[in-house]
Amino acid sequence: MENQTEETLIVRDFLARQRTKLANDRTLLAYIRTSLYFVVSGTALIKVNDLENVKELGYFSFLISVILLIVGFFNFFKLKRKLSKGKYEKM
Repeated sequence: MENQTEETLIVRDFLARQRTKLANDRTLLAYIRTSLYFVVSGTALIKVNDLENVKELGYFSFLISVILLIVGFFNFFKLKRKLSKGKYEKM
């Protein structure tokens, strides 16, 4: 089943592969959503003028946001490449 194309798969395996692709898309969207939350919280922490020590936490939040985006896209394309090669059983 590892080297079968989309046309030769039985219905159960075809649907399983489609569910895996959709789960991969949802995971990427979750990474993006979490990254946006960190951007918003970082912006709010930087704009607080009363507490000077909080600005570093805001910049750290921006850094976490960028890291989450990079990790999310890396995982998305890695799994997408494995699915296109038919090696999704060995993940």
